Amino acid sequence: MKLEEFVLENWLNPAADSEKNKIYLGGSCVLPLTMEELFELIGEDLDSFLEEVRTMNLGYAPFEGTPRLRKAVAKLYRKVQPEEVILTHGGTGANHTVVMTLIEPGDRVVSIMPNYQQFHSLPKSLGAEVIQVDLKPERGYALDLEELEAAVDEQTKAIFFTNPNNPTGALLSIEEMERMVEIAKKADAWIICDEMYRGLKEEYMPSFVDLYDKAMVTCSSSKIYSMAGTRVGWIICPDPEMRWHLFNRRSYDSICGGVFDEWLFALALEHVEKIYQRSRDIIATNKAIVDQWLDGHPYLRQYADSYGTTYLIHYLLDVDAQKFCDDLLNEKGVLLCHGDCFFIPHSFRLSLAHAERLEEGLELIDLYLEELLAKGVNLRKE
Repeated sequence: MKLEEFVLENWLNPAADSEKNKIYLGGSCVLPLTMEELFELIGEDLDSFLEEVRTMNLGYAPFEGTPRLRKAVAKLYRKVQPEEVILTHGGTGANHTVVMTLIEPGDRVVSIMPNYQQFHSLPKSLGAEVIQVDLKPERGYALDLEELEAAVDEQTKAIFFTNPNNPTGALLSIEEMERMVEIAKKADAWIICDEMYRGLKEEYMPSFVDLYDKAMVTCSSSKIYSMAGTRVGWIICPDPEMRWHLFNRRSYDSICGGVFDEWLFALALEHVEKIYQRSRDIIATNKAIVDQWLDGHPYLRQYADSYGTTYLIHYLLDVDAQKFCDDLLNEKGVLLCHGDCFFIPHSFRLSLAHAERLEEGLELIDLYLEELLAKGVNLRKE
């Protein structure tokens, strides 16, 4: 089994830890909460919680997951029961468990790109044939359902994608979701959806497990819940036979979750609307600033109305994406996530959610662009 380099994680994490990183605009998690901020937000008493921690049993968490947390996760969906929730070590643990359980050598799968790299590199590493369907900027990164239908045949085992999309933030409508289910049903294929950014609209955001009994979705405490350090992820799987296999696979990887992490996140999810509102407010504020910056910008283009925590922004300068972001970090101290992490050249991912000193960072990006042009870097055609 030979794995491709995990471009995003291997580049962004060292860059984020660099002393050169002064203004961090490359992440995708909503500004992390401190313990004090969390308890103030949800209206619980931190001192009482810490007293409970004194007597916490530090043995294994329940194998199937803390019942309180499974119940809280199930309530994030319309049709999910607690027994359909499988807790994992983070969202990457959830995605990894699904792929490694489902995919075998010789399988045929469709990966809708851009995607989180686990959902195309892991199937490849297992010897699957991966058919790629690309979301295109000229369509606002909306899915071409006819192209998807042409890619899916009776040999297709699964369709892998993210919704809202990472990194563009493009969101499928309920009509598009229903059409995808029809396409999957014809092939008796699984729908595997990473929903890490689901929940940022004021109204309920449908999940594929609301629509299809051969859907599996993944999510985590990291992105819109601002609690990445708790390392809680989950899989929703309505199919009982597949759940057995998922639990069996997880036994080889992690056995169970962390007792403290699951306890704390359960408490947070019991007040989930307050966490959602905080995330929505942060993103709305930052999005307004970025939209104003992009309006009429001579060198930058953004194509999708993002329902996630980031924008994917294309630039019109003839510079490779990694070099663009490396030099911006080295020269200006601003960290963006370069588009080659998602195999999209001449672009970068900009955070709408973890964006302290945002306006200063945008000004430095503009200065950097002007300096590149002054050095003779060529403009590209749109």
